[in-house]
Amino acid sequence: QLQLVESGGGLVQPGGSLRLSCVGSGFTLDNYAIAWFRQAPGKEREVISCISGRDGTKAYRNSAQGRFTISRDNAKNTVYLQMSSLKPEDTAVYYCASAQWRITTIEAMCNFPKVFFDSWGQGTQVTVSS
Repeated sequence: QLQLVESGGGLVQPGGSLRLSCVGSGFTLDNYAIAWFRQAPGKEREVISCISGRDGTKAYRNSAQGRFTISRDNAKNTVYLQMSSLKPEDTAVYYCASAQWRITTIEAMCNFPKVFFDSWGQGTQVTVSS
């Protein structure tokens, strides 16, 4: 059974950094793509970044550009989201989700995440506050 478990969230001051982890089980990352999403109170869930487990290609949405870095360790079946220069508006529950790899690009999968990403973790809370 496919399972995703996020960790690494917490309380951090503005300008600080956090690294989130998404550990997968029940599947092999080589054949999947992973996306990070977040959902702030009262807002819709939004995709932040996506990575191909097959070749490591990445895609970022505007909210992540320049401050967040997605990476993977296939040996550990784990995807990371390194977040820096955090702002109060980054406060949200962060989720990872998986998608079976398709004959497409990671950019396309990240542009239409609802179409592709269908298995979710339970989320990890990130709070940016002084």
